[in-house]
Amino acid sequence: MGQNDDEIKISRDEEEENMAAWLLGIKNLKIQPYRLPSLGPQDVKVRIKALGICGSDVHHFKTMRCANFIVKKPMVIGHECAGIIEEIGSEVKSLEVGDRVALEPGISCRRCNLCKNGSYNLCPEMKFFGSPPTNGSLAHKVVHPANLCFKLPENVSLEEGAMCEPLSVGVHACRRATVGPETNVLIMGSGPIGLVTLLAARAFGAPRIVIVDVDGHRLSIAENLGADATVQVSTLEVNSIDAGAEVVKIQNAMGSGIDVSFDCVGFNKTMSTALAATLSGGKVCLHWAGEVDVIGIFRYRNTWPLCLEFLRTGKIDVKPLITHRFGFSQKEVEDAFETSAQGGNAIKVMFNL
Repeated sequence: MGQNDDEIKISRDEEEENMAAWLLGIKNLKIQPYRLPSLGPQDVKVRIKALGICGSDVHHFKTMRCANFIVKKPMVIGHECAGIIEEIGSEVKSLEVGDRVALEPGISCRRCNLCKNGSYNLCPEMKFFGSPPTNGSLAHKVVHPANLCFKLPENVSLEEGAMCEPLSVGVHACRRATVGPETNVLIMGSGPIGLVTLLAARAFGAPRIVIVDVDGHRLSIAENLGADATVQVSTLEVNSIDAGAEVVKIQNAMGSGIDVSFDCVGFNKTMSTALAATLSGGKVCLHWAGEVDVIGIFRYRNTWPLCLEFLRTGKIDVKPLITHRFGFSQKEVEDAFETSAQGGNAIKVMFNL
């Protein structure tokens, strides 16, 4: 009886110790206890040490939804994360306690045709950190499959490890669009996804990259990260004459044909501009087109090893993207999400736990 009481006490203590940021309503985040699932034989328990705020997190925070993903009950938020292994399941051989790891946040079913064909990122049964109804990882600890935890090279920090998630979007996009040394790249939007696409395209060998945005400050960041040219355009939907003039301005900035365009914004104007600017026979990544191939991107797959290699070798430096850092108190969590939601100078807001 006494032993059972002790076990119950330990379980309660652990639950009280493991705190997480719960989204309870619109702009209502509270740090509350988070009881972890039991550790399976192929799972690891990770103490989260770094976590970045994603645009989808901000949508959930501001509206309780992101596209068709609707928050219907309290949910732990966050998914861009890295941490340190604290416990391993009985069948885990690839990782040890104390290893620093970056976590790929999506758990696919492995049974459907999409999973079997390798497109596991499209799995309809995907359980993705912080995408309702699955709890996220802005917590002291999480339990996650070992095969989705990637050991960090010695020269890669935990913050950089957390940046593997947004970087994966750019890497996957460049793979899908077959960016290489002969590919001139146009990127619509210099927010976090546009900037990681810039870094990835350069790492894949793109000889010339032009970025378009409405915000001069973000374009200056793109220049500092290596964009060959930037073009600031109007925030408004413009008439056909002005739209044509903007396309010519973009094409002149490239100086030669645009082989691949990435629309990292998703507005009607950015899609139509990317389509009009791209060479016939080229590719517009993410959206519809006439005589160009349309490449759809949903998250990523099989990207963490390549992201970590880019970071290890220095081919990609994500550190300049981290513009704001916060701790893990109630006030700091609220301030961090408000900072990210306001946009402005904030590119990537990072928690250090």
